[in-house]
Amino acid sequence: MLLFQFSKYAVISGNLRSEWTIALIAVVFFFVGVYLNKKSLQKKPIVTHTINHKKIEELDISKREYDVLLGISEGLSNKEIGEKLFVSESTVKTHVSNLLSKLNAKRRTQALQIAKNLQIIK
Repeated sequence: MLLFQFSKYAVISGNLRSEWTIALIAVVFFFVGVYLNKKSLQKKPIVTHTINHKKIEELDISKREYDVLLGISEGLSNKEIGEKLFVSESTVKTHVSNLLSKLNAKRRTQALQIAKNLQIIK
């Protein structure tokens, strides 16, 4: 904004020709753009989360229970998980109960935290 006000003043006062003012503004914006582009292209550390499949086997979590755990991590309700996996809601409840006991958790949120700490979900 300061450059635009300066250019407005310069053109009105007649000290600079408008072409020079526009060229100066263009050069400044060019360097600002190059700086911002360079800053945005800096590599950010890539955090890779690998699933610990051995831990899943150690805890004796079945494929279906793991699918239910993934549904819980997505924030789905038992009914929504059942619809997604094509099983009844009571079956999902059974899987959730089994997961809670295998992960030694009292609530679904606690089970998710334990699962993340064990690196069995992302």
